[in-house]
Amino acid sequence: MKRGSLSRNTRSRYAHAVSSAPTPDATPDARPASSPAPALGPAEFHRSEGEGDLTAALRHLAAGASLSYEDTVTAFTSMMRGRAHPAEVGALLALLATRVPTAEELAGAASVMRLHCDPVPTSLPREAILDTAGTGGAPKTFNVGTASAIVAAACGARVAKAGNKSRTGRGSAEVLEALGVNINATRDVQRTCLEQVGVCFCYAVQHHPAAKHAMPVRKILGFPTIFNLLGPLTNPAGAGCQLMGVYAKQFVEPVAGAMIRLGTRRALVIHSLDGLDEISTGADSIMVSVRDGQLERGLFHPEEVGISKSNPLARVPDSASQAAEWIIELFDGSMHGTARDMLVINSAAALVAADFARDMRHGVDLAREAISSGAAAGTLDRLIAVSNGHHDPAEH
Repeated sequence: MKRGSLSRNTRSRYAHAVSSAPTPDATPDARPASSPAPALGPAEFHRSEGEGDLTAALRHLAAGASLSYEDTVTAFTSMMRGRAHPAEVGALLALLATRVPTAEELAGAASVMRLHCDPVPTSLPREAILDTAGTGGAPKTFNVGTASAIVAAACGARVAKAGNKSRTGRGSAEVLEALGVNINATRDVQRTCLEQVGVCFCYAVQHHPAAKHAMPVRKILGFPTIFNLLGPLTNPAGAGCQLMGVYAKQFVEPVAGAMIRLGTRRALVIHSLDGLDEISTGADSIMVSVRDGQLERGLFHPEEVGISKSNPLARVPDSASQAAEWIIELFDGSMHGTARDMLVINSAAALVAADFARDMRHGVDLAREAISSGAAAGTLDRLIAVSNGHHDPAEH
């Protein structure tokens, strides 16, 4: 089996899982973008289109068609430059939310966000950088993706962990801040953290200023929009490797398809069958592998790597400070059980996505060693120090 590929059993279970598992908020697919969009309503409502006008895109969507990559780029460029009227922005986001977005729509929107991003100025090639950001929107455990990013870095990966604050108060930004990481570090400090320590944090609101034009409308709408899927697709360091969890199974394949369109070299897109946007110890997990333009579909059983099933939501932190305490205890070896198993298998997936592990079993071995040896705790200490402008403890 080639490095980083899914096992035969994992692949064979995929088709049954995606067809039989319950689908939250399932939505119909759109007609192809090539379908003609008929004029809507009496002629008196027709008007010429001006700069920043989203009418053409809205007509297509209202007629049941999807947008092409190019049409999505045009619409989101108007939005990100603040030229589109808020009413049209709301209509566009609402129409896209009535169904599963296509890979072309996701890729087009993400490409615009990338162009308007304030990047981390790293000399590392993008294919050497990993991100473990997920969509959120699923039941929250203890910031597994954030802890896994640190474990992966302790194993030698270069991780630009993108993230934000959360309505729950336990987003990656809040938890890292509670740990002592400077989440508002300058771009140069972020670069030093990434290149010297092996991991940096990219606070989304500081890297995507153009997204502010859509934020008031998103808050008013009060339901998930395409932007909930775009954040992890727009890493400020240009990560070419990704472990990305999504909050519903219907988004797994469109997101994987968008990654291919965007040039992602290696990725795992995941959703657990107990509803998490990460690999779960409580159920099997849908896993789609992206490698050099190809998709490979599978279903991961935690028992495959010697981890017994247990409910990851039976006990969770109730605050950012408690989540930070959990991460410290996991890294110093004083916390075991389900939380440690969750950390180990998600770290393993991150290492597979970064091509540091041959497969999940190998990744589990590497993750356990990084934790038990103290390497993960040491990497966290270094991130805290360097992000705050202090000397790297490893240099003493």
